[in-house]
Amino acid sequence: MNTNFLKVSAALIAITVSSITTHAYNEKYKDPTLPISERVEDLIGRMTLHEKVLQLQNNSTNSPDGMAEKYGAESPGSVHEMEHDIMHTAQVFYNMQKYLRDSTRLGIPALTSVEGIHGILQNGCTIFPQAIAQGATFNPQLIERMTAAEAQEAKAMGIYQLLSPVLDIPRELRWGRVEETFGEDPYLIATMASAFVNGAQKNGVGCMPKHFVAHGSPVGGLNCAHVSGGERELRNLYAYPFAKVIKNTHPVSIMSCYSAYDGVPVTGSSYFMTDLLRGELGFDGFVYSDWGSVDRLKVFHSSVNSSEAAARQALMAGIDMDVWDWAYSTLEEQVERGELDEEYIDRACRRILEAKFRLGLFDNPIHNPEKANGYIRTSEHIALAKEIADESIVLLENNGILPLDATKYRRIALLGPNSDYGVCGDYGWVDADHREAVTLTDALRKKLEGISDISQLDGCDWWSLNDNSIAEAAAIAEKSDLAIVAVGTRSLWLGRNAKAHKVTSGEGFDLSSLELPGQQLDLLKTVKATGKPMIVVLITGKPLVMDWAKENADALLLQFYGGEQQGNALADVILGEVNPSGKVNVSFPRSTGNTPCFYNYYPGDREQVFDKGGSAAEPNGHYVFDIPYALYPFGYGQSYTTFTIDNAEIIGSNSADTPIYSPTDTIQVSVSVTNRGDRPGKEVVQLYARDMVSSINTPVRQLKDFSKISLEPGETKHIVMNLPIDELAIYTTPTNRVVEPGDFEIYVGSSSADTPHTIPFKVQ
Repeated sequence: MNTNFLKVSAALIAITVSSITTHAYNEKYKDPTLPISERVEDLIGRMTLHEKVLQLQNNSTNSPDGMAEKYGAESPGSVHEMEHDIMHTAQVFYNMQKYLRDSTRLGIPALTSVEGIHGILQNGCTIFPQAIAQGATFNPQLIERMTAAEAQEAKAMGIYQLLSPVLDIPRELRWGRVEETFGEDPYLIATMASAFVNGAQKNGVGCMPKHFVAHGSPVGGLNCAHVSGGERELRNLYAYPFAKVIKNTHPVSIMSCYSAYDGVPVTGSSYFMTDLLRGELGFDGFVYSDWGSVDRLKVFHSSVNSSEAAARQALMAGIDMDVWDWAYSTLEEQVERGELDEEYIDRACRRILEAKFRLGLFDNPIHNPEKANGYIRTSEHIALAKEIADESIVLLENNGILPLDATKYRRIALLGPNSDYGVCGDYGWVDADHREAVTLTDALRKKLEGISDISQLDGCDWWSLNDNSIAEAAAIAEKSDLAIVAVGTRSLWLGRNAKAHKVTSGEGFDLSSLELPGQQLDLLKTVKATGKPMIVVLITGKPLVMDWAKENADALLLQFYGGEQQGNALADVILGEVNPSGKVNVSFPRSTGNTPCFYNYYPGDREQVFDKGGSAAEPNGHYVFDIPYALYPFGYGQSYTTFTIDNAEIIGSNSADTPIYSPTDTIQVSVSVTNRGDRPGKEVVQLYARDMVSSINTPVRQLKDFSKISLEPGETKHIVMNLPIDELAIYTTPTNRVVEPGDFEIYVGSSSADTPHTIPFKVQ
């Protein structure tokens, strides 16, 4: 065969294919074979100033009709639709994207966004447990599966970005948004959030970690109030989860925050939004304003005197997309008047277009709305919601009454305002009646049909001082063999008119007291006075003061808002079909004045001469009538079986010598875990570390690894836990991140307050 002929033919074919490709894509930005950067530059070079400014704004529609009237020949940067059901939303986004592709000058698609903190915020989507419940599972693999499911549901409707997860650190428990967080520990937050982002982005849906930065500990617990702190605390604590998630997952976007840090409004600060976020943390996506946060530089912070100045300041600081106010609509005129360099417009537009290309919107923006329903709230997704709810429930107290042998209790009084109400939490699509969720009453009546008679009564509401029904509840308890009382908070998304429904948790609904709201404690005390066994179920979005229940209940269960399967999960735990394995991820205070009570405090904050505190019977110091430690500390949670954690040791070390490591090493710790009871169960093994002597204050211990393992009765498993020495680095100054040489200790156990194994080591 003539090989020269073959070579010439191949060359001619290549030239022909190249010519066809060039002809097919006269505009480079439409060519999917080119690098994203090249496509972006080609497109932005074709855009007018007006078109570029539109990419920096949100212009939503909730109707599948009237696209020409809504958009004309212009493409918006982003859109959202959070009011309607699956099929309506799918049709809206199909019609919109088709119109933008076919009927606008450049065919630029819109970035479709939705809240997705615990399920897609469209009516009919799967409602997963709230973020605070997700964190209590200590199981990042579950959360990655959850957001993979969310991505499937989102893409079925043509949605390509989740305005989640929340990386805030809730050190102020009065704050209403505690429920949106993964917990109080920065390492736990970073680990769970990384799983969250990976689950979605590996399946083609972008994520938007928020709220950058230090938003979760507002002064007084009031949402949007400023956060106090310095440069070291900013980097060692608040920026830590963002740094890890950015490094681990390369998120498409970041959302800014409403608040100020150390007196500086974050949304208007180039120091926070560019120098720190991009320069130090390495973020390379686009920044989306929290809704209305740009104009709030004027109306809330009073740091500028006009919306034009707010827009200019935010854009130059690094806020690429402005949502929910009109400030960025002034940018075009500001450029034309010479008040703003167009390069800032180009910079922001470039970042937004990169995200759209990265998510495939230019190449495949059109979905099939007719098939949307088949991918949403599937049996697999509902089962996953139940699995997460199962693993999130925490057993706080148990005198042996649980798991419940229902044959001993023919008549059960099911009381409390949350006993027949499914609380899904803020940023869930449910309406005020919350009947989309299985309640505890629903589940127990179904499971105990023919075994126990259940009488249900709220006894009081969840918020007011009305006690008219408490006596009736006590009468029901007196006629019963057992009382189960479900108390706590209620939460509802702002978009469902939360204020009208007297919610006690959620965005904008902060508490001045952490006692059980309303008359719920009186309900508990009155039922207890009947002498009947009493199981207390706390269904809540945040820790509350539960010292009375700790001392008086026969059992105390914690369920952070458990999603649509919450009742089934609680019933299965109560009846022993599921062994509780959740752990406290936000420490519980002894009183409102016992806050903050987070576990990773500095030594001088609590460990002083009067560390035992006092009581009403014997006043002392520090506090006079209390002790300064949590009622239920971070990492705590009981089980129906017994686990032992043994043989914790550093792999490869000689136990006779203290091992020495360099800052680039990783310590591996082997641990044996045994289930010594007669039930299968799951345990969370936790590894903490402490810098024994440091030039700046460092916490008494910090979580650095954890592992959730499943064990059959009598089974032993050997696991390896990792501690990169770099995880011990601290910022001694804003520019000096270093692992200081010296003595350290590792603690291994089942909670931050139960670490029987201590392993010393040195860093050189």
